[in-house]
Amino acid sequence: MAIRLRALLTVLASMFRARVTRRTARGIGVLAVTVVGAVLGLLIGGTSTGPLGPFQAEFTLSPGLHGGTQVVVPPLGSLTLDSHAGPERLTIRLDALDQARTQKLVSDPNGLEAASASAFSDAQEGITHAVFQAAGAALVGALLLGALVYRRTRRTAQVGALALGLVVVSLGTALATFKGDAIDEPRYDGLLVNAPAVVGDARKIASRYEQYRAELQRLVTNVGKLYTTVSNLPVYEPGDGAIRVLHVSDMHLNPGAWDVVRTVVQQFSIDVVVDTGDLTDWGTEREAAAYAGSIGTLNVPYVFIRGNHDSAETVAEVARQKNAIVLDNRIATVGGLRIAGIGDPRFTPDKTADSTDLLEKRRLFDTGNQLADTITRSGGADLAMIHDPAMAGPLAGTVPLILAGHLHHREVSQYNDETLLMTEGSTGGAGLRGLQTKEPTPLALSVLYFSSTAKLQAYDDISVGGTGRSEVTLQRRIVKKAEPQATSTPTPSPTPS
Repeated sequence: MAIRLRALLTVLASMFRARVTRRTARGIGVLAVTVVGAVLGLLIGGTSTGPLGPFQAEFTLSPGLHGGTQVVVPPLGSLTLDSHAGPERLTIRLDALDQARTQKLVSDPNGLEAASASAFSDAQEGITHAVFQAAGAALVGALLLGALVYRRTRRTAQVGALALGLVVVSLGTALATFKGDAIDEPRYDGLLVNAPAVVGDARKIASRYEQYRAELQRLVTNVGKLYTTVSNLPVYEPGDGAIRVLHVSDMHLNPGAWDVVRTVVQQFSIDVVVDTGDLTDWGTEREAAAYAGSIGTLNVPYVFIRGNHDSAETVAEVARQKNAIVLDNRIATVGGLRIAGIGDPRFTPDKTADSTDLLEKRRLFDTGNQLADTITRSGGADLAMIHDPAMAGPLAGTVPLILAGHLHHREVSQYNDETLLMTEGSTGGAGLRGLQTKEPTPLALSVLYFSSTAKLQAYDDISVGGTGRSEVTLQRRIVKKAEPQATSTPTPSPTPS
């Protein structure tokens, strides 16, 4: 009797497990059909068109793991905004100028402003229409695929209900994580010469969502000027009293780096170039004579400190340039800024410079301390220039901004509420050594925007690489008082022998 009872229980358990397994499989199948159908619906019907200022624009909602918004402006490039999280990505593409509105731009002196005045409301309307159309396309896609796969009303209805839930959850996630101030820090990808026209003046970047409308109109206005001007790009208007500083470092004899530097100086209306060292590789007189001569072609002040690859001959050759100012434990007022600087105490072109060694650390610390004493005795400075970030410790609290190089890697660190340390990558792409890796080291440089009172307001991190160095990535950052930036401390790259 007991044996029969156990056998019966075993049969019942097997039937239950089989039923649960079938239900689970059906559920997974319904979910898979729903997701695939919704994605196909989005890909096919997730795009709508409509006016945006003087343009005919495409608004596309597509699947995307990290959300965000991309504004594509052919042929200038694109802006990427970290506007929201969620499984959908919004792309706005300005494909063509509307003929009637373009004629107004050309014939009417006030046509540009009139055509772009409606940009914000046009964008709202276009995005809203795209959201509803994409949601409908996802539902229809899921229902059609469900009907095709199951051919049963009940199962198709289940697919439709699940698709509706997924649409509501994904749109709800986007709405809940929406960041209106994402326009503060756009990422630009495109041609270097077009970056200022698309990104705009850092002094006028919005810090509150209410100003987004004006910035969107400014974007449309700048692009409209480009399309309606035959020979020149839009002029990059500097803000009243703004001081623009270009930070370069670790050029390492790369002749192509000067082309990039000259382009940025011209396109971004740079007032001062600051170089935190390692202009040469071995510090020979022949190197310096052949390479430093390009400094004089920039036609703006060039402030230089010595790196550990720069010899006394390098420093002397730089000092011979008519626009160069060499700092070594002193302060100079250049372009309205009080700039302090000191050279690297080492000359190590032929061996690894190990800044983790205790004696090396002490030497670098003492050099930083020398500059801190000079700044204190002189009544302060707006920024300090050093080569190795290991020298920055004694300067914390003495100056609001420290610029460094040496690491061939860009880092921004907040020492405290008073001092920001900005370490530049290699503007020369690490020289010939940058070609030894699988992917060439990109050329890195930064544009710093100061107010008329010498306060850092924003900066553009620029990385140049790709075919013919014509591609550029530009990341706009707004400096927010008392908010720490990235706090990671990089390990110094070894100086090659």
